[in-house]
Amino acid sequence: MKYAKESRRGNLTTVTEFILLGLSNHRELQVPLFSIYLFIYIITLMGNILIILISMDKALQTPMYFFLRVLSFLEICYTSVTIPKMLVDFLSDNRSISYVGCAAQMYFLLFLGISECFLLAAMAYDRYVAICNPLRYRLIMNRRVCLSLVVLSWFSGNMVSLVQTAWVFTLPFCGSNQINYFFCDIPPLIKLSCTDTSSYEMQLFTATILVNFIPFSLILVSYVVIISTILKMASADGRHKAFSTCSSHLIVVTLYYGSSGLIYLRPKSINYSPDSNKVLALIYTTVNPTLNPFMYRLRNKEVKEALRRL
Repeated sequence: MKYAKESRRGNLTTVTEFILLGLSNHRELQVPLFSIYLFIYIITLMGNILIILISMDKALQTPMYFFLRVLSFLEICYTSVTIPKMLVDFLSDNRSISYVGCAAQMYFLLFLGISECFLLAAMAYDRYVAICNPLRYRLIMNRRVCLSLVVLSWFSGNMVSLVQTAWVFTLPFCGSNQINYFFCDIPPLIKLSCTDTSSYEMQLFTATILVNFIPFSLILVSYVVIISTILKMASADGRHKAFSTCSSHLIVVTLYYGSSGLIYLRPKSINYSPDSNKVLALIYTTVNPTLNPFMYRLRNKEVKEALRRL
């Protein structure tokens, strides 16, 4: 394996590129893993592109399908930040990534991931208005409000990712340059720093709590009210329809917040093995975007008609 370039300043060795060790060091597994993740990537792209195309139909110009279209776009970008590089590394002996390339990958992962956190909260609010205040749904969730919620989610993701990426890459990396991961992420990178990172880890923990807690609290409150409203419905068909429109979103929220929270919010006393961390990271970077088109099955009459027209 090719080792990363280093520059020396006096007696200090500064890392100028990193080596991603990937999912496995066993050479006999590289081609099977390449085939599996190429298939997953193709399914992710096809499924989410199909959702985007279907939701652009004239009959589906509602807030729910607008948010779903934005979510699918984020999922396509999210997987495209990690999987193509992972596929190349499966078939290459050179798994290096430049210092700037690593910073760029981290920034876009954080930006897209945090934007999705807030977008899921916006989608929960949309379902709350649709079920709990249906007569004013179109008035409240107008085009301006929907665009504002999306812009706000992207702005929040951009600001947090800029700060966190800049903070990580001001740390000195003067020891090993091997990242025991398949992409550039904060936890494995700060382990390579040759300075005390306890203050940064506390700042990261605080930022993660805020980024996860604020949207998750909004989602939780929305669904408490939604479920309470659904249980009061007299019609069994109405209850079933309301539950079916929310269940997919709840599953996506649980998988996304659960897997990311176990990585970024666990106490230092709980030390997972590197392989366990990789499995958790795979869930929110690869599995969730792939399952998104299947979770939102979109089997109603309007969607079937839109698919037929497409």
